[in-house]
Amino acid sequence: MKLSYRPRSIERVFDEGWRVNTVLQAYRFALDPTCAQETALRSHCGGQRFAFNWGLAQVRANLDQREAERSYGVTGEQLTPSMSWSAYSLRKDWNRGKGEAAPWWGENSKEAYSSGLANLATALTNWSSSRAGNRRGSRVRFPRFKGKRAPLSCRFTTGAFGLVDTDRRHVKLPRIGIVRTHESTRKLARRIEAGTARIRSATVTFRSGRWFVSFSVDVERSDPATTLPESVVGVDLGVKSLAVLSTGEVVPNPKHLEHAQRELRRLGRQAARRQRPDRRTGQQPSKRWQQTQARIARLHAHVANARRDGLHKLSTRLVRSHTVVVVEDLNVAGMIHNRRLARRIAGVGMGEFRRQVEYKAAWSGQRVQVADRWYPSSRTCSVCGVVKAKLRLSERTFVCESCGMSIDRDLNAARNLAALVQASSPSCGATENEPDGNPCQSRTTWATGIATGRPAPHGAGQRRHREASTQDSFVHVS
Repeated sequence: MKLSYRPRSIERVFDEGWRVNTVLQAYRFALDPTCAQETALRSHCGGQRFAFNWGLAQVRANLDQREAERSYGVTGEQLTPSMSWSAYSLRKDWNRGKGEAAPWWGENSKEAYSSGLANLATALTNWSSSRAGNRRGSRVRFPRFKGKRAPLSCRFTTGAFGLVDTDRRHVKLPRIGIVRTHESTRKLARRIEAGTARIRSATVTFRSGRWFVSFSVDVERSDPATTLPESVVGVDLGVKSLAVLSTGEVVPNPKHLEHAQRELRRLGRQAARRQRPDRRTGQQPSKRWQQTQARIARLHAHVANARRDGLHKLSTRLVRSHTVVVVEDLNVAGMIHNRRLARRIAGVGMGEFRRQVEYKAAWSGQRVQVADRWYPSSRTCSVCGVVKAKLRLSERTFVCESCGMSIDRDLNAARNLAALVQASSPSCGATENEPDGNPCQSRTTWATGIATGRPAPHGAGQRRHREASTQDSFVHVS
């Protein structure tokens, strides 16, 4: 199973029509560890969590001390020196105090503790940037301590890790040894043998009752240059159907989560009848309760895998059949606040579809146009261009009062999206999928009216980004 990300800006085009891209790609494989290896994996994940909490405690103690001194009128150089939040400084502090804080630290690889401190440094940087207004999106909270119920994960960046050459069914991890994989690793092994891939790091996670290892790999992809004629397709994602294309094709929604609801409800009632853990009384869960929870986790994993497989097939087919794919910039996080449609919207995977289309199009040299979030694709007539003032969600047929056209609203929206390529301008909000630096960076101020695309009222000044982010509560479902 492969998960891929945005390619780097390294591209070479040969005369034969082949293009070589160096991309950062992740290969994930399921593991079948022994009982001793599973204990070691849990110990490493626990070591990462312990290092994260230890570093967070040091940072909070330093901040509280400085705040207390300020309350007594202490200022300037008399204050306690501030603590550096970089991963390098946190690792130095950990190495000085690990003998007293964790006498058992030698049982695990040093990478377990380094990855926990690196995660803490990233969390603190995100909080500081968000507090200063230099980070896009909702405001980031101060990091919190991780409990034993937190997801298990551990990352290795140095040491002896990678694939085993004897057969393609084992991987090697530091201090854990050679672990058998549930599936073959031949896809990654062939690239490494050919010299077109280099493993950078390995991340071990525990999800849905199974251990996984994800290798972050630098891959040189040699994809043929596109020979397709100019073809544009607009994709309108929805709930009733998974997608409606501007060509008239309707991709049905498989509704994997809806079909699993009956079994999920039955397992939920079964778990409610059994002894569950109670933190107040210290009650331990029964074996049958744990077995039921494992079945629920496996069912959710099955639904997620089926959804991801369908999105991969659709996105691959669109990129291979068309040179330009037009999608909408949907506010999925705001859409799921609608309690009537939240489960169905989450079951579609709109954000995952856009992610897959973008990196697959970059691989093959195709283009992805992203329509502005506030572009009225459903309310605009695809023939005459007249925009209706209001279109209720229950109105599934778009009827234009100007030209009299009657068409399905989703097909009308898809055709409007496809028309953005021919008439792309700042007014319609079509943007190309070109890397624009760090996506988390933005202006510290937000001009009035930019978010909605409407002109600002006379005399209106600039607002802070966090004040304008309250406009993101708009919900739009096609």
